[in-house]
Amino acid sequence: MFSLLLLTGCSTVKREQKIPEATSLPEAGESLPAPIQPTENRPIPVPLPQPQPQPRPAVIAPIVNAGPDAAEMTRVGQKIFQNETGGRRDRLVHWNHGEDFAAMGIGHFTWYPAGRRQRFGNTFPALINFMISRGAQPPPWVRLAISRGAPWYTKQEMEAVKGTVEVRQLINYLYATRGLQAEYIMARSKRAMQKFVNTTPAHLKERVAWNINSLAETRGGWYPLIDYVNFKGEGLNRHGGYNGQNWGMLQVLEMMQPSQPGRGALAAFADAAYTVLARRVRNSPPKAKEGRWLPGWTNRVNTYRGG
Repeated sequence: MFSLLLLTGCSTVKREQKIPEATSLPEAGESLPAPIQPTENRPIPVPLPQPQPQPRPAVIAPIVNAGPDAAEMTRVGQKIFQNETGGRRDRLVHWNHGEDFAAMGIGHFTWYPAGRRQRFGNTFPALINFMISRGAQPPPWVRLAISRGAPWYTKQEMEAVKGTVEVRQLINYLYATRGLQAEYIMARSKRAMQKFVNTTPAHLKERVAWNINSLAETRGGWYPLIDYVNFKGEGLNRHGGYNGQNWGMLQVLEMMQPSQPGRGALAAFADAAYTVLARRVRNSPPKAKEGRWLPGWTNRVNTYRGG
């Protein structure tokens, strides 16, 4: 168990007061000592204040570096595939209703058409480049299109070509590389973990670090750590979102009540995620009608409770 914040101080040690030694009586012929003058109207000495020990600076424990094993990573990848596509192979190349970008792969990575404002980031090209670096070559037309943008400008345009050879090639490629996609999502989440601690205000650093490590040490805790980053992003832009309130992983970790590793940590994360997403809906413009998505988001967040 990682120790996340250690505040130590030294206790003040009281000085021992010496008892005055007994004074012997004067020998014959010696004069008596001068009598002690009364202390009335004489100032009483005030002891000087002793310096108080200062607490040592807070020390944030390192964020856990280990990750899930291969079996756990496969399980997480399958859950993400289920969350984003319903486990349907044909939805590996998709365009969600009401969005202005294509949604690709098990994580529904965003792929914007050329020239369109990339409000939620253009994440599919980075995935393709990662898989190319691992030796998984995409269809030639995809490699060319990555540098230009998605070849479709609307959902209707994509739906019209879903049955073509080219799109089926892409679907087959994305289905065959599910493991690599899960590895990429995992790597992205791990890279962000220390950023979460570095980005949050000083008074929340302990909480954020604790929550990350608590989930990482919980059986099934890597699933929410990985899935939510893929689901709603990192949230590192503190001025993003609606009304200056973002809804990414950082905001959930800041909202989450610290818990010991275990099912309590999973429940605390799910509660915080719901609170952050409900806040997003309240802050959203009425014309966006984001309330229609909240039931589905709630179902997804509730899967975090079981790990």
